[in-house]
Amino acid sequence: MQMKDIFGEALLDFHHACFQPPLLLHNEYGPPEEIPVETYFREADDYSELEIFALECVKGRILDIGAAAGRHALHLQSKNFDVTAMDISENCGELMRLRGIEKIVIEDVMHFRAGLFDTGIMLMNGIGLAGDLQQLRKLLLHLKNLVEHAGQILLDSTDISYLYEESTVPEHKYYGELTFFYEYKGIVDQSFNWLYIDQDTLTRAALDCGWQCQVIFEDETDAYLARLTHI
Repeated sequence: MQMKDIFGEALLDFHHACFQPPLLLHNEYGPPEEIPVETYFREADDYSELEIFALECVKGRILDIGAAAGRHALHLQSKNFDVTAMDISENCGELMRLRGIEKIVIEDVMHFRAGLFDTGIMLMNGIGLAGDLQQLRKLLLHLKNLVEHAGQILLDSTDISYLYEESTVPEHKYYGELTFFYEYKGIVDQSFNWLYIDQDTLTRAALDCGWQCQVIFEDETDAYLARLTHI
C-alpha cells in the first residue's frame, strides 16, 4: 500500500495558512498525540540546545536527511553552506521549494548515491527512519557511501525506556522499535515503523558497520546527539 503523505500534506497546508488541525500521530503505547506542526517551521532563535549544538558542528558539503519542512537546511543555506535537503515526501519537496531551498532531492535515502558529503545530518530523531535494528544496520552501511572518509554523520535520538517504567518491556523486539500512523482531516495513512535507540545500542551497531560513535551532547529529556565518523 502506498503512503498517502498525510504528514507532508499537513506541513504544506500550514505553509499555505489552510491547515486544519489536528494532525494526529497514533501509537502503540497510549492515546494519539497531536503533532505541533509549527515546530517544523521554527526559526533558529527557537531551536533547542541540541539543535543549536548540532548545527554548530557541521562542516563542508551537507546532506540534510529527512529534511521535512527544511528548517535546518534553510538555516544552513543562510550561512552560505552548500546544503542539499532530502526527503521522501513529494509534498515536503514542494514545500521546501516554496520556502526557497535551492538543492532538493525527493528520494528514499537508501536509493540515493549521488556524490559524497562532508556532513550528513539526521535531526529530530532522523535515525528513526531505519524503523528497526535490522534495517539500522543496512542504513549505517549505506551511509558510508554518502560521506567522505574524513566526514561525519550527526544524528539525535532518545532512550525511551521510560515508557516501560510501569509496563512490561517487549520480549520479542527491541523496546525502541515502534509503529505509528498519521491521521489528518479524517484520513488515516499507512502505518510505519520508527526507531528510538539508546546510546549503547547505537554505539555497538555503528561499530559493527565501521563507524566510530561519539555522544557529543545530552539533555535532560534523555535525548542525545551523536557523531559518527569512519573508522
